[in-house]
Amino acid sequence: MALTHERAQRHIIQFRKGDNVKVISGKDAGKTGRVLSVDATKNRVVVEHVGIIKRHTRPTPSKNIKGGIIEKEGGIHASNVMIVCGSCGKHTRIGHNILPDGTKVRSCRHCKATLDK
Repeated sequence: MALTHERAQRHIIQFRKGDNVKVISGKDAGKTGRVLSVDATKNRVVVEHVGIIKRHTRPTPSKNIKGGIIEKEGGIHASNVMIVCGSCGKHTRIGHNILPDGTKVRSCRHCKATLDK
């Protein structure tokens, strides 16, 4: 009986590194922060100061790492966050518009402002 390895499916995540997002569910609901990284295969995002985990590390003198308990951000599911619009300040779903020059941009569903720079 041979094991079959399925290829990891990439999810479509509309968040990008640097976006301001608000957590809408979970233990950190209501907090806002900046997206630090996006993992499309696990459908997770890492948000600044949200989902803090404790990592117990052993000292490694060759890499100049001190041992102890380190607190850092863990990943949270992408469905638990919503993007915050820069112009109206509300958390919103992401819409898409096509500009006259043919580029596709993300937009706010409330005020129709462009979310991309």
